[in-house]
Amino acid sequence: MHSNNNDDAPAPTRSPQRVQLTYSLGTDGAAGPVHHPLFALLDALHRGGSISAAATALGFSYRHVWGELRRWEAELGRSLIIWNKGQRAVLTSFGDKLLWAERRAQARLAPQIESLRMELERAFADAFDDRVDVLSVCASHDQALPLLRELALAEQLHLDIEFAGSLDALHTLDAGGCLLAGFHVLDGVARGSVSARTYRARLKPGHHKLIGFAQRVQGVMTAPGNPLKVGSLHDLSRPGLRWVGRPEGTGTRVLLEELIEQAGLKMPEAFALIEPSHGAAAQAVASGAADAAFGLEAAARAAGLGFVPLARERYFLVTLKSTLEQPAVQRLVSLLGSTTWARTLAGLPGYRATEPGAVLALTKVLPWWSYRSKH
Repeated sequence: MHSNNNDDAPAPTRSPQRVQLTYSLGTDGAAGPVHHPLFALLDALHRGGSISAAATALGFSYRHVWGELRRWEAELGRSLIIWNKGQRAVLTSFGDKLLWAERRAQARLAPQIESLRMELERAFADAFDDRVDVLSVCASHDQALPLLRELALAEQLHLDIEFAGSLDALHTLDAGGCLLAGFHVLDGVARGSVSARTYRARLKPGHHKLIGFAQRVQGVMTAPGNPLKVGSLHDLSRPGLRWVGRPEGTGTRVLLEELIEQAGLKMPEAFALIEPSHGAAAQAVASGAADAAFGLEAAARAAGLGFVPLARERYFLVTLKSTLEQPAVQRLVSLLGSTTWARTLAGLPGYRATEPGAVLALTKVLPWWSYRSKH
């Protein structure tokens, strides 16, 4: 804090300031920019021209404002105000620049801030509305799940979706971290298949229940027109062809391993890229960072890519038998069985409504278990 009219000498370089956003709850209906006490103080000083005027405007004591100025100058390593007794207090060039930089940022971000505020207010309003249900879902990445979430919102059913690999999703369900998990598996896989070996120990007949969600197509994503003539998984071993892989533990990685084993091939020792989602894999090909990827037809079409279909699979939602009768779960089951959901799926390339909303027994849909007779 200066007592003369000379501004600061250049200060040593400091680490960039980090920002943490907080918000408050109330019923007064007041709405404004994101509040920070430093900028409220600088604004009051700029407008009032004195520490006493700033203190009055903010409702604080002179001593409190003086102490806050000193504290922030120590924190920032720069002087904020030029002040001489009997003269108008003014901000230093740094203080003035800091205040106006924050104002410009607030102005640029005002639409996003308001959108965030409305979303939070809507969320809290729903929390106080006994008619609104919330379902936590941890699921393998899928193009249709966000569409289901939008349909559910119209029915006052909120799907809190976290995308994770199929194995992580099933683990989260059993650990109590969600009410529903989503995973997918190749149609008609045998008892000794890769899928059976992967999922059998994680799904327990009598404990888990399957809910039909969708049938979908996966295959090879290529550049538009497929200039490199990629036609099958045999091309995985073609020299110089850059493939996108998916992380281990994801359902698509399991499916790829399944198809490779069926074809008598070997998994590549390494992929050019590993991407976390179908959309990211498609964008890697679309950008030219890779030549081909294995993934959903819907993601390939959305990115304007070529597509070679290789497999049709079932996507299921899984819940515990003990939670199946919860009202929120039953509302979701009803939505999945509706004609609205069937029409929604029909609009996605490669998707088909196959027993959506049907509650299915593991041993009938995935007959991987065998039980010895007691006699």
